Amino acid sequence: MSRNGLTIGGITVRPGETQKIELPAGRLYTDAALSIPVYVKRGKQDGPTLFLSAAIHGDELNGISIIQRLIHSPKLRSLRGTLIAVPVVNVYGVINHSRYLPDRRDLNRLFPGSKKGSLGGRIASLFIDEIVAKCDFGIDFHTGALHRSNLPQIRANLDDEKTLALARAFGVPVLLNSNVRDGSLRQAASDLGVTTLLYEAGEALRYDELSILAGERGTINVMRHLGMLPKSRSKKAAIEPVTARTSRWARATDSGFVQLHKELGDRVQANELLATIRDPYGNVLNEVRTAYEGIIIGKQNIPLVQEGEAMYHIAYFHQPSDVVEGIEQLQDLLPDDLTQ
Repeated sequence: MSRNGLTIGGITVRPGETQKIELPAGRLYTDAALSIPVYVKRGKQDGPTLFLSAAIHGDELNGISIIQRLIHSPKLRSLRGTLIAVPVVNVYGVINHSRYLPDRRDLNRLFPGSKKGSLGGRIASLFIDEIVAKCDFGIDFHTGALHRSNLPQIRANLDDEKTLALARAFGVPVLLNSNVRDGSLRQAASDLGVTTLLYEAGEALRYDELSILAGERGTINVMRHLGMLPKSRSKKAAIEPVTARTSRWARATDSGFVQLHKELGDRVQANELLATIRDPYGNVLNEVRTAYEGIIIGKQNIPLVQEGEAMYHIAYFHQPSDVVEGIEQLQDLLPDDLTQ
């Protein structure tokens, strides 16, 4: 990147400047222009360039709030380097409250995209060329699917030392080693040498305050780790994350009405009861139990299941008690009126 100017969507942002850029992304049926909002803030001093992206899936909203809060954070006054924040990538999905694009395709399976491809392929190509290719690091914000919640967690290639250091700096209880998927933003960024974390927390179409606070704090932690912000003066102990190498979904054994017995962050033992499935008359059809000891990092919220449906996502650790301690530290972020 030129020291004098960073150009996105034809607009040049120089050191010490802040710009809000509308990146043209297509047109609606009504011929109204559709654009991707991009916030660029450049410090006066040199440093890394970090991108933040949210709502690649249009129904995953927590990341939008995280970016909104970061944009208005007074901490950015001391910024070194460049922050490129994109609160809404899949503008079509957000408009329609949908995970997908209008053609029902998943944008996070279409990277790096093509300028002459499908609608999603063109958006993916635009985002890679105008944003990702101009960065050194990235954080991509996600949530669980509709009616499913995720415990705040980082997913990344933890076999890479540089990525692992970044993931640990983020400061959530759970790090999940996750191989990149074909067509994902994380894979395309990796191919360009851009170290990227995926933050998962909360539920689709919902704001979750703990997930948002943890994401905001985690991003600031990463920026401090990269030297983009001054080190914290707080003497409060940082969350010591635990790495999970494997995870597994516990699935419904029958179709029916569900009584859920466990919550996000609960530590479970092998063969422990997770849920009871009943028929319309209240008769027990079956029980869902754990296969191994672990921590619940994802769960469904709706009390209805079809046979084979994923119900609880369980990560397996050697030291699950450490994860429980980290979750308790995370909950300390919440204001008192939200914890009572």
